[in-house]
Amino acid sequence: MTNSQEFRPDWVSAPGDTIADILKERELSVAEFAQRIGHTTQDTTDLLQGRATITIGVARRLERALGASVEFWMSRDYQYRQDIGGLYADEKEWLAEFPIGDMIKFGWIDPVPRPSEEADACLRFFDVPSIAAWRKAYAGIEKTLAFRTSPSFDSRPGSVLAWLRQGEIEAKKIQCEAWNADRFKQSLKEIRSLTRKKDPAHFLPELIRHCARSGVAVAIVRAPAGCRASGATRFLSPKKALLLLSFRYLTDDHFWFTFFHEAGHLVLHGKNSLFLEATDTSLTAEEQEANEFAARTLVPATFLPELLRLPANGREVIRFARRLGVSPGIVVGQLQHLEKIKPNWLNGLKRRYTWGD
Repeated sequence: MTNSQEFRPDWVSAPGDTIADILKERELSVAEFAQRIGHTTQDTTDLLQGRATITIGVARRLERALGASVEFWMSRDYQYRQDIGGLYADEKEWLAEFPIGDMIKFGWIDPVPRPSEEADACLRFFDVPSIAAWRKAYAGIEKTLAFRTSPSFDSRPGSVLAWLRQGEIEAKKIQCEAWNADRFKQSLKEIRSLTRKKDPAHFLPELIRHCARSGVAVAIVRAPAGCRASGATRFLSPKKALLLLSFRYLTDDHFWFTFFHEAGHLVLHGKNSLFLEATDTSLTAEEQEANEFAARTLVPATFLPELLRLPANGREVIRFARRLGVSPGIVVGQLQHLEKIKPNWLNGLKRRYTWGD
């Protein structure tokens, strides 16, 4: 019985693969081959790697240099382009979900010589063997997110997932003791004093060390295009938690409030949820609890009446912050949040950060 089903391989072979086989057989270097066909070394490399289309002129040069007919080389290239179009249709749709440019720029994945290899680079990044496996692993993740979406911007799920994945990769590099909720809660008192340090190069290593002693890996990962998250928490294992921060707003009040908000999730809400924070006005009960935890950790209840009476005066804010043991920017941020001062008042007391190259 004849099987009429069309053969559809799950791979493609560029004409350059055939050329490379011939060069190897004849012991010709790329430079020698480039000279024979009148191309630069770079143009020849593009041809070998499938980036350059074989025109009729190129096909004639290949016929003279390597043999086989012009029709063979033209047909070989045409079939390759057709195969790519069919084979990578799903991959193109999948890749469109991710901020590939930023993932390369930030060093999360390496640049690849051919567009057709981008999918493989992303699969390696996510540590899965196929797109189907990726979809199975991440299909339900959005259902478990406690996500505060921004009313002004839409986050792209692929960008958020890439950011979360890079956080996991960074967390694996951090050696942590086993998760200890009581020890972590106690350490927050010491961590609170780090808010007075100006330079992230000084306070971040200490922050990471403090948290690692309690089983919390703190990762700082810049958010790519399409990711509006400022922080996230999840347990990578029963003994190790990830606390991921993006430094999205680049001011000390936002950074530290986000840290203590995420710490609140770890202390209050157990190991079964993934919490992702952006900006929103509608909060779940868990988000409200984490906000209150952060606010009362930064400004304990005994200081709250004094904070509410504090005049909108820079010197008074600095004095209060010194007694409180936190940075003046945090006091300003809390006054703005409580609507005791306008959002544009006293912002000069906040420390601002920039991302280096």
